[in-house]
Amino acid sequence: MGSIIDKIKGKAKEIEGRLTGDKVRTAQGKATKAKGDVKGVAERASARVKAGVSKAKAKIRRGSSRANAKVNARVR
Repeated sequence: MGSIIDKIKGKAKEIEGRLTGDKVRTAQGKATKAKGDVKGVAERASARVKAGVSKAKAKIRRGSSRANAKVNARVR
């Protein structure tokens, strides 16, 4: 969510800089916009890693319950 806000703020600063002829403000806008882009990529990567970990945990749980069922069947 913060990435979208940074992108919007950056674009606004960039446009303001262009309209006023302020090169520093334009550069600040581009930097803020780039910050938003990086945050977005990091957020998506984090979400993918968390999803992968959840899938792996689910597989482990399913596998261990199957293994326990086989052991219990042999013991009885």
